[in-house]
Amino acid sequence: MSIRTQYTVEEAKSLFSLPFMDLLYKSHTVHREHFPGNRIQASSLLSIKTGKCPEDCSYCSQSSRYGSHTSVQVTQEEIREKALRAKECGATRFCMGASGRRPDGDDLDFVCESIGIVKELGLETCATLGMLTQDEANRLADAGLDYYNHNVDTSPHYYKNIITTRTFEDRIETIRIVQKAGIRVCSGGILGLGETNDDRIHMLTILANLPVPPQSIPINKLVPIPHTPLQDAPSIDPFDFIRTIALARIMMPTSYIRLSAGRSSMEDTMQALCFFAGANSIFVGDTLLTTSNTKIENDKMLLTRLNLVFEE
Repeated sequence: MSIRTQYTVEEAKSLFSLPFMDLLYKSHTVHREHFPGNRIQASSLLSIKTGKCPEDCSYCSQSSRYGSHTSVQVTQEEIREKALRAKECGATRFCMGASGRRPDGDDLDFVCESIGIVKELGLETCATLGMLTQDEANRLADAGLDYYNHNVDTSPHYYKNIITTRTFEDRIETIRIVQKAGIRVCSGGILGLGETNDDRIHMLTILANLPVPPQSIPINKLVPIPHTPLQDAPSIDPFDFIRTIALARIMMPTSYIRLSAGRSSMEDTMQALCFFAGANSIFVGDTLLTTSNTKIENDKMLLTRLNLVFEE
């Protein structure tokens, strides 16, 4: 069966604008064609280097422009302990994130060694380290990295309102570099930055139209952080958020769609609708990089109520 992933923005808008129940029916049908029902993949995310970032991402507390002037790095023993705990909680993938514009030599050495530690525990590995050169991506591939996360955040049109220290095209170029190295891509965006539905639609259209769409697509709900420019941003309409999940599922039918940051502020009913719309992955653990996450006990309780189980 051929899988369509090339869409025009107008085609994507037409899908997004379907009556809500029709859209969810369509996205759930697509989901069941490509994934087993009632299964949720779980990942865990650890900040291995936190703070003192030179970038000016308006949503992020790690920027030195918004008061983060110190950098904290974990040890490899801590990584092993956190990865083991993640596996015990049901995670099959362990993600490591480091603040900064791009990794320096020591950072890359540390991550390459850490990849081996995590894979020894039987987990898939993911890293998010900022922009990469081709040589750096090749080194990560040689170390056995399974996924590289590099979110595009929003549409090209709205991007400049959120970040000025790198361009939207910089992000696309890093995705191209990672794919050339043979590493699978994890890339999505953040909803609630002040963007419109058209921006959300355009972002997903660009991701779907890549030569190889991201195999993993995190959809984040903004967590407003004090002392950042978006600290007072209004919350996104829940139905617009769910529509975005549904559109991502229809346009990228074989990708994992992950409910990421902001899940702790979602009602259980909203999460349930997101799962029905096609989301089939979550982060487990008390924290993400710097923001709080839903407690694993609450996740297990919700999944039990919905007759969902973690993918093994």
